[in-house]
Amino acid sequence: MLHQGLARVIEQVAKDRGMDKKVIIQALEAAFLMAAKKKYGLGKDIEAQFNEELDDIELFQFKTVVETVEDPTTQILLQEARKLDAGTQMGDSIGVKLDSKKFGRIDAQTVKQVILQKVFEAERDMIYNEYISRKGEIISGIIRRFERGNLLVDLGKTEALVPQREQIPGEVFRNGDRIQAYILDVQDAASKGAQVILSRSTPLYLIKLFEMEVPEVSEGIVIIKGAAREPGFRAKIAVYSKDSDVDAVGACVGVKGTRVQNVVQELRGEKIDIVPWSGEDTQFVVNALAPAEISKVIIDDVNHSMEVIVPDDQLSLAIGKKGQNVRLAMQLTGWKLDIVTESKILERTSRAKVSLKAIESVNDTLAMGLYQNGYDTFEDVARAEVSELQLVPGLESQDFALQIKQQAQKLVDAGVTTDSLVRPKSVVAETPTQTEAAGPDLKSDEPSKTENKKEDSSKES
Repeated sequence: MLHQGLARVIEQVAKDRGMDKKVIIQALEAAFLMAAKKKYGLGKDIEAQFNEELDDIELFQFKTVVETVEDPTTQILLQEARKLDAGTQMGDSIGVKLDSKKFGRIDAQTVKQVILQKVFEAERDMIYNEYISRKGEIISGIIRRFERGNLLVDLGKTEALVPQREQIPGEVFRNGDRIQAYILDVQDAASKGAQVILSRSTPLYLIKLFEMEVPEVSEGIVIIKGAAREPGFRAKIAVYSKDSDVDAVGACVGVKGTRVQNVVQELRGEKIDIVPWSGEDTQFVVNALAPAEISKVIIDDVNHSMEVIVPDDQLSLAIGKKGQNVRLAMQLTGWKLDIVTESKILERTSRAKVSLKAIESVNDTLAMGLYQNGYDTFEDVARAEVSELQLVPGLESQDFALQIKQQAQKLVDAGVTTDSLVRPKSVVAETPTQTEAAGPDLKSDEPSKTENKKEDSSKES
């Protein structure tokens, strides 16, 4: 026998590791098989089996039954084989038990290394299979140590990692603190084992917290359509109710704000905006930018962007502190948003009107039509194709559209620019003195005001 009381050892190891006994037995069999092949030759047909009755691992080398033995390591005579099994026939393969006493210290070391490796692999697979099925759940653990800004959390069966990028900025933990986080991923690394990655900064964690806190969400009555976060500072979550009698926002807020406050406390005071979701993109964007008031929204489907016009006194509210409000609204809605004030729009409209009316045949109505179709200056008109200009109301005629384009090009060729029309040199440059404005002829005939003042002062003296 190789070991006495092997069954007891197998049971104890399985209990300590939380494994099935079959896994330990398979590891032992693989270990002894490797040691036997290393000793007797890798090409030998050897098997290892755990014998529960003998409470030991048995090794068998299989040999082919022949009439004449040419290779005793792989062949056996028929009469010898029938001593082991009376029913053996010529050409059969029969297992011959190997003498385990020939195993020395080196072989035992090989067995130990293989067992440890097999148990490690089994543990890795067991942990991976257990936690991969829990991916997307919230789990709690105890912080054990810190490594280069990362947190290592004891989950009981394994250690999880909270990378620095997945932590909420400003949070401080100590060894032994209990931490709650979202299972973001489970990686199966062959050399290091299964690695559970946790996160406290992902928007998915915010969604999961609301699922736990709000019964209507867990029951599927209120649907969370999306979430956006700047961890530790502010977040937005879009909700929708499948039941017209249930207010989605009210359900998430709770009586006197108790539900949302529980989530806020878990996220260390992160401000949370609960936004009503809408299937109409414009309305959803308006909701997402709350509490700012929106005057108008202009959609650009080609670039998947929106120009949001707000009253001048609402600009800072729409953008938010350091741009947080508009950034979160963009993340939540998926639209690129450009916030513009009403006064800026009026200035832009006035500029466009001045530039477009510089084209000889363009009146107020046509200028506004061109502007509303994306032509801000006469330079834009000059660059446009005639077929594109024909899409503007009033320019359906190809001849008239061509005429407008040619007139715009004439301005460009003459060196005229929109800037020169909107901001004439008399406004942009410093105001000239009367002498400069009068020219060289008047400069010599009429004394300047400065000279007159000097003369007056001399008379008085």
